Amino acid sequence: MLIVDSQVHIWGANTPERPWPARAHAQRDVPLGHAELLRDMDGAGIDRVVIVPPSWEGDRNDLAIAAVEAHPDRFAIMGRFNPEAPDAKTAIKTWLRQPGMLGMRFSFHIPVLQEPLVNGKFDWVWRDAEKLGIKLMILVPQNFVHVIDGVAARHPDLKIIMDHMALSSGKPEDETFRDFDKLLPIARRPNVAVKASALPCYLKEPYPFTTMQGYAKRAYEAFGPQRLFWGSDWSRSPVPYRQHVDMWLNDAPWLKDADKEWVLGRGVCEWLGWKIP
Repeated sequence: MLIVDSQVHIWGANTPERPWPARAHAQRDVPLGHAELLRDMDGAGIDRVVIVPPSWEGDRNDLAIAAVEAHPDRFAIMGRFNPEAPDAKTAIKTWLRQPGMLGMRFSFHIPVLQEPLVNGKFDWVWRDAEKLGIKLMILVPQNFVHVIDGVAARHPDLKIIMDHMALSSGKPEDETFRDFDKLLPIARRPNVAVKASALPCYLKEPYPFTTMQGYAKRAYEAFGPQRLFWGSDWSRSPVPYRQHVDMWLNDAPWLKDADKEWVLGRGVCEWLGWKIP
């Protein structure tokens, strides 16, 4: 069975030669590079990773591209794209020609980032991405899912993945899951999938994360196994890498054996167009 992690960040140090944006903070003090990630993958039995360049480095994809060039059979990318860059409307036309580039990832998880989403500054991106076949990963809180639902309705050929089941970090349990039901209606859009990613980060409980599995099961029932993708967000994981896999493979009694292949790897590869050997 092909095991594919749908999200891991890699990054480099904040240096004068390669500075981060002001007030940027990484998930851990020591950068995670692709060589370390590859060792971790091998140790956990993970075949492939979708690299998602992190926000704290700015709109850079250089290290992700270097990882793909070194290990094209192990890595692919959902890259960062700035729609307000001077060359944005030109760059989007050749976006998928970059090594390993499968699409784009956008974060709208805090109010300052949500403003351009609401005021229409991304409308041309949705239009061009749909036309060019560029897939998207989108992070929004659950009370903003309705906005992305509107995007999906207006652009039915635009493939979208909702990141982290639209959960928000750093909140008490009751707040984290209070609006979970607001995620589920978007499952009616056949062009929308969901990442059940970083799950142990949102609730402190022992393996096999029984409470969190309850929410994952509801997403599975709404989206189906071909539109539900596991992911670790490894650089901030509070648990061993292999536990992210074992939860789905061995300790989710509600997940049918026939569906594990889809959730654990085949689904995200087929959705993003990452060829399976």
